[in-house]
Parts: sequence; structure tokens; C-alpha cells
Amino acid sequence: MRTDTLKIHFRTIAEQHQLLYIAKPKHPLFSIIRFEDFPKIEIQERVKLVSDFYQVTLKKECPCKMQYGQNIFDFDEGVISCFAPKQVNFIEKGFSFATSGWNLSIHPDFLRSYALGQKIKGFGFFDYGINEALILSEDEQISMERIFESIEKEYNLPIDGFSQDVIISHIELLLSYCNRYYNRQFITRKGYNSDMITKVEGILNSYFGNDSHKGLPTARFIANELNISSKYLSDCLKNITGLTTQQLIHEKLIESAKGLINSTELSISEIAYKLGFEYSQSFSKLFKQKTNLSPLEYRKSFN
Repeated sequence: MRTDTLKIHFRTIAEQHQLLYIAKPKHPLFSIIRFEDFPKIEIQERVKLVSDFYQVTLKKECPCKMQYGQNIFDFDEGVISCFAPKQVNFIEKGFSFATSGWNLSIHPDFLRSYALGQKIKGFGFFDYGINEALILSEDEQISMERIFESIEKEYNLPIDGFSQDVIISHIELLLSYCNRYYNRQFITRKGYNSDMITKVEGILNSYFGNDSHKGLPTARFIANELNISSKYLSDCLKNITGLTTQQLIHEKLIESAKGLINSTELSISEIAYKLGFEYSQSFSKLFKQKTNLSPLEYRKSFN
């Protein structure tokens, strides 16, 4: 177990500003900072970072490569990253920060009396890993920059009775574009995503063919095998195949079950246990739900 990790927990946006040696936020629950204003930071050790607020960053100049699962991609475009409250991220020693762009911090209390306070919880990209950032095209980057600039302009104006309403509307537009562009990225990276689907199927085939596994495979297990977040995996599969990770697991499970029912003399209980079910009744229930036949009825249909 690693012990050489510095733990940093930002409970308030003011704490974040203080650690970065940046002026106090103009609002206790909201701030926008340019990366150009960040002091030069050298990461001397691995950092575990947690904050109690949402963060959306646009990085325009970042001297590093982005990792998607087990593959590395170079990029010249802007990069959007979204972080939810309490999300744990790790920054490795020697990591280089962006030198241009924005960091937007939004405390949940800032959104609490607005519909966005609930809507934001439905944006799946806040649960993606740091290695699953949104890579923007040139046109997309221009659109996003305009919104960040509008938020920044409003942030720097004197606060009045309309300030929060205007900022909230800009944030909602920003997140809507994030949602749109993420779904575009699932489509434009079809080659990578198709390879991911092949790997998922390989993992499941190996799992169901290996008697040493205990229990059923989970979305988290598969995501860990691919080194991506379970939410990103499920959204990607849903966009390409129409199935969530759990649904795909069930599809492969039923496919394996059909093969065992047709080609072996194993009892239904033995097949259930072989596939990872603790109780054969649970297997029979799922099988009938997916095929409209019980396992015994399915076996008899081939006799």
C-alpha cells in the first residue's frame, strides 16, 4: 500500500484560493480563475485531492498527454474536465498543469434554490475519471471559451439582485454543451470505442469460462480491468450498443447459459453456480425474464 501521498481536502472555495496563493473569491460559493493567474506549481509528491464543490476546467495549453483506458492520445485542442463534490482524484509527481484556460468552482449551495441544483446530478460526466476528459475540436473550444468569458465577466461585476441568476444560466448552458460534446466524442472515437466493446466481451467470455471466479461480474470489475470509470464505460456502451454495462453483462451471461444448457449434462443448479449465481432461483428468474422460457423449458425445446 502506498504511503507517500499528500492528502488535500478543500472544504471551501476560499481554502482552494488560499492554497493557490490567489486572492479571496468574490463570492464564498462561486469563483472563476484563469490558469494564467496560477502560481508555478511543482508537484513533488503524489497528491490525493478532494473538494466539497463542483469544478469545471477548460485547459487550453497543457504540456501532457491524455489517457483513455489503456491507450494514450496526444491532443492540440482544448480539454474540459468536470469534478463532482467529494470525488477523489490523484495527481502524480511531476504532473504539469495547464498554463492557459479557466477553473470554475461551484459550491452545491450556490445552486440549491435553482432547478440546476438537481439537474447537475444527472450529468454523468461529473462521475468520469480524470483520465476521461472531454477533448474539444477547434469550433467547440471557441464556443466554450465564449461561455467561460461571459461567466468571468459577470463574476467581476458588482454583485446585484440578478448576478446569481445570470451566472446560473451561463453555467447551465456550459454544462449542456459539455453533455452534447461528450456524446459527440463517443461517436467520433468509434474506433477506440469498438475496441473497448471487443475487450469487454473478451473479459466476460473469460469470466464466464473460468470456474475460479466467485459471484457475478460487475460494471466496476470490468471498468477496473479497462482502467476507466464505471460511469464512463456504461455511458460509452449505451451510446454505441444501446446497452448499459449491466445489460451487456446479462446478455453475455444468457449467451453462456444457453451454451451450457445445450451442450452439457449439468443440472440447472450446477450451471447457475458455474456462472456465478449464489442461488439457482435467481438464475432461473433472470433467464426467463430474458428469454420467456425457464432454463428447463429451454433445454426441453432442443430435445
